[in-house]
Amino acid sequence: MKRIQDFSVIDTIWLNSSSYILILKSERTLEKIEPGNFAEIKIPDTSDIFLRRPISVYDVDHDKNEISFYIKAIGKGTNKLGSLLPGNKVNIIYPLGNAYTPVKNKNVLIVGGGTGIAPFKLLGEQLSSLGSRVTYVFGARTSEEIVLSDIFSKFGEFNCTTEDGSLGEKGLVTLHSVFNNIKDFDIVYTCGPDPMMKAVSKIAEDNNVRCEASLENMMACGIGACLCCVTPTIRGNAVVCTEGPVFHSTDLKW
Repeated sequence: MKRIQDFSVIDTIWLNSSSYILILKSERTLEKIEPGNFAEIKIPDTSDIFLRRPISVYDVDHDKNEISFYIKAIGKGTNKLGSLLPGNKVNIIYPLGNAYTPVKNKNVLIVGGGTGIAPFKLLGEQLSSLGSRVTYVFGARTSEEIVLSDIFSKFGEFNCTTEDGSLGEKGLVTLHSVFNNIKDFDIVYTCGPDPMMKAVSKIAEDNNVRCEASLENMMACGIGACLCCVTPTIRGNAVVCTEGPVFHSTDLKW
């Protein structure tokens, strides 16, 4: 069930010069949150930022009623969120969107880039608990942008690429050697920039491997009212914030 409520900031953990984990605490029992769900976060104490920011849930601790978000400070709104102090209040609408499909006892490949790595802590944790063998491969421009590898490694094999070759294999993420064995995987999950997801989806589809992609369209409302996130699919236009953000790649008209 969707809920709109105030949360208190517990901590802001900066991972590098441009990305951080924002940890929020609820005074109420959290709603059920699944891998792939997101929240619409209101930027507090601003008179010139009207739209909420759609942010994927990175982690959730139901025992502590805490929810965490992986955020890149790339604009005024996300920089403001990164400057919040413990005790500050933040209003969010959650949980929004659908979720990735969990599978048991399968070989799974998780491909992420940019802020698209956000849902993959919860997803990897869920899949590994179901007996699936998880392989991660994340892409970035430089080694500084490869973050949280120690966390992801708890749930599966962690691989990465950097465009400058400073960490992992050099090149785009879709050129990583793990794709040489794409047919060994039962399903691919991906999230990140559209060109990356489109390339990942094509590789999967060409090898008859199921692929689920989480779109990162602009989502102003998160509840299907404004229709700014509509994307074309084989069944017609879909509202990403309510019918997605996770889609089977074969349903999308890239």
